[in-house]
Amino acid sequence: MSETLELLFTLDEGYIPPLKVALKSIYENNAKENFRIWLVHEHISKEKLMEVQALTDSFHWEFQNVQVDGSRFSDAPTQERYPKEMYFRLLAGEILPQELKKVLYLDPDILVINPLRPLWEKEISDYLLTASTHIGVVDVTTAVNNLRLDTDHGYYNSGIMLMNLTKAREIIKWEDILKTLEKYGHYLMLPDQDILNHLYGKYILEVPDEIWNYDARNYGTYFIRSLGKMDIQWVMKNTSILHFNGKPKPWSPKHDNRFTALYLNYQNLLETRN
Repeated sequence: MSETLELLFTLDEGYIPPLKVALKSIYENNAKENFRIWLVHEHISKEKLMEVQALTDSFHWEFQNVQVDGSRFSDAPTQERYPKEMYFRLLAGEILPQELKKVLYLDPDILVINPLRPLWEKEISDYLLTASTHIGVVDVTTAVNNLRLDTDHGYYNSGIMLMNLTKAREIIKWEDILKTLEKYGHYLMLPDQDILNHLYGKYILEVPDEIWNYDARNYGTYFIRSLGKMDIQWVMKNTSILHFNGKPKPWSPKHDNRFTALYLNYQNLLETRN
């Protein structure tokens, strides 16, 4: 039997509906795989947790509910758009069981439309994690982020990360994160992502965003950058993870791009199931 894929989500109760859509898309496109879902949160109601449990049970997956005391993050920069749960992923090595050696972290605002195992099997023994960068047709932001965060690499998106938990337990310390928050707090635009890049960017293995973290807002950018190769047919065949960054989100009536209908299709499949 193939190795179980360990998937991590860290979110608040408001993101339970898109989490369920993401899980449905994973199931539909990874039917032969066995998954264990780790849901790390501060306070999600028993009713909502039971909804997720019922869904994972129907897929014959294991579900692990991990409640965390988020009080240490009370003074950390947070906003409605970026709640304290976003810091939980940085400390996954501390939060998850010691026997767990790696985990694939996924934001809930995604669709998985092709297999995840090729990412899971990436050799990362020498790295902290895998991540992708998002750049436009012309890269005008990397230099700004390098200056802002004192880095010398691309700006990594923290929404999809295959995490080496053994390395994380060695390298990632709350004390270092706290010092960064105290020093740079007012300059952090995306707090946990900025911290990831500032403190840990040099330990990251970059993986192609067009496969593993496709920004669903930017179809035109990918199309132009690839000289027309990455059309919609290419995406459906080759991309594994569509990431619905920014706002509006695809479950909002205001969302309308090439991938809105695809997202709504998975949402409808989930509702039909119920």
